[in-house]
Amino acid sequence: MTALDLSSPVAVVGTGTMGQGIAQAALVAGHPVRLYDAVPERAREAAGAIGARLDRLVEKERLTGADRDAARARLEPAETLADLAGCALVVEAVVERLDVKQELFRALEDVVGDDCLLATNTSSLSVTAVGGALRDPGRFVGLHFFNPAPLLPLVEVVSGFATDRAAATRAYETARAWGKTPVACADTPGFVVNRVARPFYAEAFSVYEARAADPATIDAVLRESGGFRMGAFELTDLIGQDVNEAVTHSVWQAFFQDARFTPSLAQRRLVESGRLGRKSGQGWYDYRDGAERPGPHTAEPADRPAYVVVEGDLGPAAELLTLIREAGVEVREADGGSGSLLLPGGGRLLLADGRTSGELDDVVHFDLALDYRRATRIALSAHPALPPRTLAEATGLFQALGKKVSVIGDAPGMIVARTVARIVCLAHDMVAQGAASAQDVDTAMRLGVNYPLGPFEWDGRLGRHWAYGLLENLHLREPSGRYAPSLALHRRAHASDAGEGTPS
Repeated sequence: MTALDLSSPVAVVGTGTMGQGIAQAALVAGHPVRLYDAVPERAREAAGAIGARLDRLVEKERLTGADRDAARARLEPAETLADLAGCALVVEAVVERLDVKQELFRALEDVVGDDCLLATNTSSLSVTAVGGALRDPGRFVGLHFFNPAPLLPLVEVVSGFATDRAAATRAYETARAWGKTPVACADTPGFVVNRVARPFYAEAFSVYEARAADPATIDAVLRESGGFRMGAFELTDLIGQDVNEAVTHSVWQAFFQDARFTPSLAQRRLVESGRLGRKSGQGWYDYRDGAERPGPHTAEPADRPAYVVVEGDLGPAAELLTLIREAGVEVREADGGSGSLLLPGGGRLLLADGRTSGELDDVVHFDLALDYRRATRIALSAHPALPPRTLAEATGLFQALGKKVSVIGDAPGMIVARTVARIVCLAHDMVAQGAASAQDVDTAMRLGVNYPLGPFEWDGRLGRHWAYGLLENLHLREPSGRYAPSLALHRRAHASDAGEGTPS
């Protein structure tokens, strides 16, 4: 099954920001496009807005004048739904209400031909439920574009329970012909991106609610150690706290209030107070005129230790040994050990593993980094009763490597480590359920939310036991089910070297 021929008309119903963006993408790809809105003048206004954006593309030399004129000639506002007869594809981008969408598609089915592909751009509703209103749900798919649709490459092509394979394939190939990067997924709550991304927000909020760190520090650690483009607090302020919370709540409800997707009470209070982020002037941060952005907690300078003793394999943090030597700190090696750095004062440094520092004797946990060489900040987790010398030596060691140090409370799994472990777990769970392939999950998370690595890429770096071990420790300490390793992650961790590995 191939992509729609460029001579085939495409219709977009709904002329808001997303509808206009989808129409522009189809138009620039070469299709005749018909715009329909329940309020007729809105379709004409949208056509004018799209034309203005085409003008700006010409000004930026991203489109020739001739191509712009040809595209404008192919764009037609539609007065009635009947004007969409003869279209090969209709994409809906109207209000996120199941009854409204179902009523629209029932009406469309009486207008378009039997071979017309019908698609919804819903981000939160069940594709199966929307298509369930149709006489022929086999031709119905989800085409979830990301905003702004003309610029962002990712499109989630969602197959409902009754979607025919041929329809899904045609939608996938059409999106690719438009210059997009499609990923295929089943009709699962949140699809790929909004399902797998939930821990990025949830774990940051959880660390904050436990009073282990403030938003500015958590955001800085996620950026400067985890390699994420934005921290969870600043990103949700940009998205809108009400929008982000609504997605979280929708996924949680759709999974029958699964503890892994539990919304944040702190975020609920923020929404209730009207602090919705940038658009309201206040969210986690204050955006009003004259407001100062708080900085992250950064430790004062401390003396570097004269040496460290490495005990066992540091696993994902093994690169630190090279950096320590390069910094001029002596590295001594001990026989055996469980993977730690012994400090001169007798304390130990351990990579976050889901245990608290307080339950161990004289231990500081350090957080996971995407790349320890390039990381500019490292978080340390310390129990209040930790000997001051141990914390000072740990701080001085990382400062000797050129890192800023943020000391947070005794938070099991810390910030980056618990976030990445949970993302990896949800990704494995999704693939095991046949909802998407590992490659598509990685692609979706890199392109949809700008993650520095896809979950399976990260898992491959960390080793098959790492995420499972950390989550198992967290689950023992908080047995709500939130951190319980999935069966898929269990199988991954316990696979033999010659047996199953990363799924595809």
